Amino acid sequence: MTAGEPGKDETQSEDLRFAEGDNRKSGAFPPGAALPGHTVSSDDPPNRGTALRKLAAACIVAAGCVFVVMLYVLGLTPAEVTQRDYIEYWAAGQQLAHHADPYDFVAIYRMERQNGMQTTEPRVCFSPPVALEFVWPLGWTTAKPGLIVWLMAELGCVLVSIWLLWRQFGRPDSRLHLLGLAFAPVVACQMAGQIGAFFLLCLVLFLQFHRTGPFLAGAVLMPFALKPHLFVPFAIALLIWCIVRRTFSILAGAFAALAVSCAVSVAIDPHSWAQYSHMTATFPLMDWFVPTVGMGLRYVVDRPARWIGFLPEAAGCAWAAWYAWKRRARWDWMSDGQVVMLVSVACAPYSWISDQCVLLPAVLAAIFRSTSRNVSLTLFLLLDGVMLWELFKLSSMTSFWYAWTAPAWLAWYLYATRSRQEPARAVS
Repeated sequence: MTAGEPGKDETQSEDLRFAEGDNRKSGAFPPGAALPGHTVSSDDPPNRGTALRKLAAACIVAAGCVFVVMLYVLGLTPAEVTQRDYIEYWAAGQQLAHHADPYDFVAIYRMERQNGMQTTEPRVCFSPPVALEFVWPLGWTTAKPGLIVWLMAELGCVLVSIWLLWRQFGRPDSRLHLLGLAFAPVVACQMAGQIGAFFLLCLVLFLQFHRTGPFLAGAVLMPFALKPHLFVPFAIALLIWCIVRRTFSILAGAFAALAVSCAVSVAIDPHSWAQYSHMTATFPLMDWFVPTVGMGLRYVVDRPARWIGFLPEAAGCAWAAWYAWKRRARWDWMSDGQVVMLVSVACAPYSWISDQCVLLPAVLAAIFRSTSRNVSLTLFLLLDGVMLWELFKLSSMTSFWYAWTAPAWLAWYLYATRSRQEPARAVS
């Protein structure tokens, strides 16, 4: 290490703890700071080049955002706006702004038709009332401007998530993390205006803060309650880890954020929970075809038996409890946690390809950790390419041909990380 590069190797070894078994916190030394026992020479090169590079990157990102906004402004028609899942969140926000039922099928369908929808079925938000404060601001804008803001917020979540993951992986010189922008579920989320990108940022923030700020790490997981069926095995593993490590601040943060969210939702619409209960009782959500392993099992065994669709998730929960307990002495959320997340999504009874955005940390981790990177990267590009082809060729995201995607990412991850040897680490 030269005097002009203080802390570089140390920072990389700390952030790449999954590669070397180092369990220390990343970012212990800020850029340019001297390590213990070292001094910073007065001959150190200035940080002007780094600042210019950051400024150039910021300008490029800003220009890209302006280009995307202009593309949406000029290219989106009212009918195209209503073809995206975003319209269900916008319609719920409109209902809330007018003190009406956000789960009213008739009123929502009438509103969507007035805005150019051409389908015969309404798009209704099926998320529980804890989501109301997130869609409520959409009640104060028309559909198209709201969609532009919504999609830009999603893109911002993806960019911030990729940047944070790059830092967590030790700021590698390669640009492989930029593959996240072409990750098929991320593209699907942008195409549909779904909320998977927000889940992605929540997971990345949890990985960022689970050691240094456990209460905040738990609080940022609250949006997972919008689609709790996606994260049940993950939640079981988290609960076991918190009990073993006695890190109850994470649980306190999660429950505190959930309580605040419920209070805000009730303040916005005092009848929201009763309205949601009536909607779920009158509309059998699990009768819709969704491209999941559980739904495929139902169609093979007994299509009317809804309980069969939950068997994969029950198996995933049992496996997650066993796996978390088995690895409790050396648990690492950047590796073990990603396996559980992959299983959670693959076993979910109700999910779409856009929900697989939360698998991006696992995908990038596998690419950087792979013992045969060229082969793993080639397989990734092949899988991702096929999924992108499906996105642009299939007319509906409910197509049966998406059922293989989540299990495929799990199988690819296990292959890419198959030869990794981890040193044992004690519970701290």
